[in-house]
Amino acid sequence: MTGLIVIAGPTASGKSALAMRCAEANGGVIINADSMQLYRELRILSARPSPEDEARAPHRLYGILDAEDPASAGRWLE
Repeated sequence: MTGLIVIAGPTASGKSALAMRCAEANGGVIINADSMQLYRELRILSARPSPEDEARAPHRLYGILDAEDPASAGRWLE
């Protein structure tokens, strides 16, 4: 399959599990869009995927910032 699948929905609705199934079935990559999962130190607080889940399929933009490092739309624009 070629293309982009966007999965959106409320907290605890199963988005991560669905993304994992899609990525595994299609050889895809999971790209984070959750503002809190960007932070390395907030794994438990943000319900970031476990290291085991992250090893099952490529994950991008998870834990890329320190907790003190602010993220904003302006920063992404740069």
